Amino acid sequence: MTVPTKPQTKHPRAFEPATLALLVVCAAVGAVIGLQIITTLGVTPNTALIGVLVAVALSRVPLAVLRPFRSVHRQNLVQSTISTATFAAANSLLLPIAIPVVLGRPGLVWPMLIGAGLAMLIDFVMLYWLFDSKVFPGSGAWPPGVAAAEAIKAGDEGGKRAALLGAGTAVGLLGSWLGVPMSAFGVAFIGNVVALTMFGVGLLARGYSADLFGVDIAAHYIPHGLMVGAGLVALIQALVVVFRGRRTPEPAESTGERTTYTRDDSAAGRGLGRGFVLYVGAAILLAITGGLIGDLGIGELVLWVLYAAVSCIIAEFIVGLSAMHSGWFPSFATSLIFLTIGMLLGFPPIALALLVGFIAAGGPAFADAGYDFKAGWLLRGRGSDPAFELAGRRQQLFAGVIGMAVAGVVVALTYHVYFDRDLFPPIVQVYAKTIQAGADQGLIGKLLLWAVPGAIIQAVGGAKRQMGILLATGTLIVNPIAGWTVLAGIVLRVAYRRWKGPEAESQMTIAAAGFIAGDALWGFGNSLVKTKF
Repeated sequence: MTVPTKPQTKHPRAFEPATLALLVVCAAVGAVIGLQIITTLGVTPNTALIGVLVAVALSRVPLAVLRPFRSVHRQNLVQSTISTATFAAANSLLLPIAIPVVLGRPGLVWPMLIGAGLAMLIDFVMLYWLFDSKVFPGSGAWPPGVAAAEAIKAGDEGGKRAALLGAGTAVGLLGSWLGVPMSAFGVAFIGNVVALTMFGVGLLARGYSADLFGVDIAAHYIPHGLMVGAGLVALIQALVVVFRGRRTPEPAESTGERTTYTRDDSAAGRGLGRGFVLYVGAAILLAITGGLIGDLGIGELVLWVLYAAVSCIIAEFIVGLSAMHSGWFPSFATSLIFLTIGMLLGFPPIALALLVGFIAAGGPAFADAGYDFKAGWLLRGRGSDPAFELAGRRQQLFAGVIGMAVAGVVVALTYHVYFDRDLFPPIVQVYAKTIQAGADQGLIGKLLLWAVPGAIIQAVGGAKRQMGILLATGTLIVNPIAGWTVLAGIVLRVAYRRWKGPEAESQMTIAAAGFIAGDALWGFGNSLVKTKF
């Protein structure tokens, strides 16, 4: 995407009356869609592209009040809000509060709602503090964010860009109709080749290990162990990047790879520190309101609070790095890993229920914020004007908070409608059965055994490639067709790059955005068809 040539002045504000009204309406629609689909199909649709279509359509209506929405930056705010509200309502709020209900403790709904809401908000704000730093650079792939930005730009500029995006979207729709995971195909043209190769290998390993080798790697907790080891090393790598950068600052300019960021190492370090403190405070509040003070001793309570805070930090890094490199984030599986470790630490069932809900609430907000900020970063010129970039990102923060607030109201008013009809996100049953089954003491050996190769692979790949995280992500997902699709896309990407040269990058990015957009639109439409509102 080219850097805008028009001079930028003041970024549109999320709290302008007309903009705020539209954001609230879009957030409410997104929240209802997310709740309905996650309770019936168990997934959460990507509504960012729907927000783009709404904003672009409104900008073409010949009314003076809607003329301001011709701004790509206002359209970005609309897209950010509806996307945030969808994931917030479904993944970050309804899912956590369903866990104690399924376990027979409906009285914990409100404490869990407050705790999950805080975890969601903290994760969202933490990515705001960390985005476009060395750890989570704006130049990272963040594929759905690229798709949203390209859709907005195509609607604004038209021409060859719109034609190529439209052709890619058509291919994405057709491929999805034929059963091909076109989002995986599109990601292969955007993300890091090495990281995505590991992701594809992981998907194939999970899909065919039982048939080829007679070993169900999930039954042996191999994916879980890999992720534990890779996740711990990934966190250490992030801390090393931040604190080493403080001691050895990079030059202001570089002739090679981009080395300037809108968040320096000091800002990223402060963000991590503030996030940890906020998580500790939120965990303490959840422990008090959830009644854990009466169930746990002082030492056990302190351990629970610290474990909850540390788990949330590690989980957000795992989910965020996976989302940045592949466009997929294993939030359900990651929460299950930390639940399993919590069981091995001996926490009682209710403490485990609150723990897994607390951890599960944050990851989706972190990943989705990355997609939205990436779209805004592209539309604002890839950080070429740091002041304008930071001002726009701040408005996206406000737009996201609006989406979360509306989602919170929608969930608080409607959750009983779903629970009374026995409609729960399917993963909640997995969490509940895991808690009820109790810990297998042999699990710790399996986790530690496979954590070693996970840690080694992550260390060898380094912080930029995230090989261990992406391999573990693939092994946690049962979708072998996606594995073949990713690897096929990588082969085509390399071949086309060699054929066309440097000009191929821009073409592949726009086409890939179309593939992802087509897949998202097909998935969204298909979900609506299958769901009875």
